[in-house]
Parts: sequence; structure tokens; C-alpha cells
Amino acid sequence: MQAYRQDREQALAKTALALMGDVGVVPSPDNYELFYTYASGANPQVGQIIDKMISERRPFTSNVLDDLRGRCLSSERTTQALDNASNQVAATLNALLGKLESAGRDAGDYGRALSRASGELDAAHSPDEIRQFVDTLVAATRTMEARTQTLEDELHRSSEQVNVLKSQLEDVRKESLTDSLTGVANRKAFDTELLAATAETQENGETVALVMIDIDHFKSFNDTWGHQTGDQVLRLVAQCMSENVKGRDTVARFGGEEFAIILRRTTLQNATRLADQIRAYVESKKLIKRSTGDVLGTITVSAGVARLGERDTPASLIQRADSCLYRAKNTGRNRVVGEGESDLSEMDAA
Repeated sequence: MQAYRQDREQALAKTALALMGDVGVVPSPDNYELFYTYASGANPQVGQIIDKMISERRPFTSNVLDDLRGRCLSSERTTQALDNASNQVAATLNALLGKLESAGRDAGDYGRALSRASGELDAAHSPDEIRQFVDTLVAATRTMEARTQTLEDELHRSSEQVNVLKSQLEDVRKESLTDSLTGVANRKAFDTELLAATAETQENGETVALVMIDIDHFKSFNDTWGHQTGDQVLRLVAQCMSENVKGRDTVARFGGEEFAIILRRTTLQNATRLADQIRAYVESKKLIKRSTGDVLGTITVSAGVARLGERDTPASLIQRADSCLYRAKNTGRNRVVGEGESDLSEMDAA
């Protein structure tokens, strides 16, 4: 059986590597995991998507691969990590309950020993008998003290283990809501935050604005300089966004080269100006190829801004912000358009 499993794993590995070569995918560990999952048939969603892309001869770009991993594999990793942590918590608690039950039995034995000694002491008259009962009580007390100290030590260790497991669970939770490439919130976290912001606005009238940001000419840049440099661009833009928002705001990778920012307690005008501040900040950065030190030029972004209305749903707000984003891109790029306005550069010139 062991030999069969090894042969199967080797066959799947060869299949995955051969397929990666056929479709022009760099054989990195992350890509290998994705195509090994495809070859094994363990994830039907991965199989359907890759089969369709191969049949339609669509390129496996770094953005496509990253999205695939985020959509199809991250949940599996999270589930596995949660299962492992939950099993450890259950094992720790079961062991702790066993120790407490044992301590309860010890306490019962000690109580019965005291009761017997008390009854016998009442009937005792000679000094030797009294001394014997006292010795018995001292011995029982010392035994109970030792068991109590052991229990305290075990409880302390169990408490430390539980704290470690709590930290691991928190790490898993954060990982499940974070885009692995850029370090900002992922689409799942964005959807959750926007839904919460919508509910809060309908309940207490809190002002919320949404900024949609897209990197200009990203595909051509990616094709010219390679996917690794493209990843560097994505990280740079995410960093510029994060450095310009407050703690209550949510910066997220919406998908591919598109990002989003949920701005709480922010008016449309202030959101639009913040988006332009980010646009200018990105443009001020010089992109340097790490492997050679060559300056590759500057990156620009376009942005659309919309305000959450009383009857808005998350979908309708995204649609309006996206419409503003497309206006910005269709009118020259490297600009910001807020709903009901012309692009910001034209506003400032007026």
C-alpha cells in the first residue's frame, strides 16, 4: 500500500510538472501545489476552471494563478489549519478534564480520610493513639499538597497551551482574510466589511465612501517586464494605499490589478481627494527592478469614488464606483472621478 501511494504521488507530480510546462507556467512551489491539486482531482473547482482555461487557450498569468490559489486553495488551507487547531484544543481540554476528575477523586479520598480520623480521634484516649492519628493526618495532608501542586503545574501548562492555540487560531483567521501577495485584505474580507458598513449606514446613518482603484496598463507592463516585476507593482500600490488611510478604513485587493478602499465616516468629496492623494503618491514612486537595479519608470493608477446611499446594497455601490473608475480610464487614465463629477484634475483647474 505504501509503495502504491508513492508511485501514485510520483505519477501525479510528473503530470503536474508536464502540464505546467505545456501551458507555460513557472514551476514555483505555489504553482506546483495548484497543478498537483488539479492532477489529483482532489478539488473539483480547480479542475473545472483549469480545464476551461486550457480548452479556451487562455494564458495562465500570475494574476490568474494568484486568484485561483486564493479562490480554490486558501479555504482548504484554512479549513485544515482550523481542524488541526481544533483537534489540539480538544485534546488539551480532554487531558485537563481528566486531571480535574483525578483531582476530584483525590479530594474525596482526602475528605474521607479526615472524616475517619475525626471519628477515631473522638474515640481515642491514649497519647499513642492520638499521635498515630495525627501522623495519619499529616501523611494524608502531604499527599494532598503534592497532588494539588501537580495539578497547579498541569493547569499552568494547559493554560499556556491554550494561549498558544488561541494565537494560532487568530493567525489562521487573519490569513484567511489577507491577500497573500500584497498583505492587504482579500476579497472575502472586503465583502464582509462592505456588508457591515452597509448595515451600519442603514442603522445609524454613518457616512461611507468606496474607492475603486485600477493600475493603468498593467497587462502590458506585466508582459514587458515579467510576472515577478508585476507582483512588485501590486505590492507597491497596496503599500501606497495602506500608508494613506486610517485604521478604521479597509484596503483590499478586489481582484487582479484592481483594489478597493472602504472609507468610514468620510464624505464623497474627502474620499475623492484622498483617492487623488493616493494617485499622486503612487506616481511619485520610482519602480526599480530588484534583480538589476534598473529604473523601470513610474506606475499610475485610475480611481472611481462613490458614496453609500440609504438604499444602496454592496453590489449597487460597487457598480457605481466601478462606473466612475471606467470613466477615469476612458478619459485618459492617471486620474480620479467621483460620482456626479468630472475627473478631479479638471475640478481643480476650474
